[in-house]
Amino acid sequence: MNATASRALLLLFGVILALQAPAAFAQPAPERGGSAASQQPDGQRDFDFEFGTWKTHLRRLVRPLTGSTTWVEYDGTTTVRKVWNGRANLVELSVDGAAGHLEALSLRLYDPQSQQWSLNFSGLGTGAMSTPAIGRFRSGRGEFFNQETLNGRAILVRFVISDITSTSCRFEQSFSEDGGKTWETNWIAVDTRA
Repeated sequence: MNATASRALLLLFGVILALQAPAAFAQPAPERGGSAASQQPDGQRDFDFEFGTWKTHLRRLVRPLTGSTTWVEYDGTTTVRKVWNGRANLVELSVDGAAGHLEALSLRLYDPQSQQWSLNFSGLGTGAMSTPAIGRFRSGRGEFFNQETLNGRAILVRFVISDITSTSCRFEQSFSEDGGKTWETNWIAVDTRA
């Protein structure tokens, strides 16, 4: 093969590689049709079970990550409303107990690209949302994580939604100050359908 033919062959090979490279790095398109096993829900409907009004019983650890074992209890209601046709929802909590009155708001937003939810929390009087906890549901259990600061220290926060039935569900928040090796539960709420 002469030099001109070799250069032409190399040029043709380079053009073929250039045309195929974008396809090699492209994300595969989601499957349409096919078996039930190949079709996995995207997660947008994960919170549909919760729309409506619930009776809430809440237990809260008074001073997390201090060695305290003092818990306070509250009772009240939680109302969950669908927003953006289910791609978001708004949670309003209002409870009372011996330690006083608590009101909180959570805006949950679904990201279809990552197929994850962000849970954005605000307590009455703070005027701001917390760092969003990010996560998803797997096998009927939701796990969401973020990093916050408590008493000047960086901590990890885990929020779990479990024991989901048509008439009840459980919410549990835990903190970790050792990078997730150990967790201290500081918030347990059990909701029952009103």
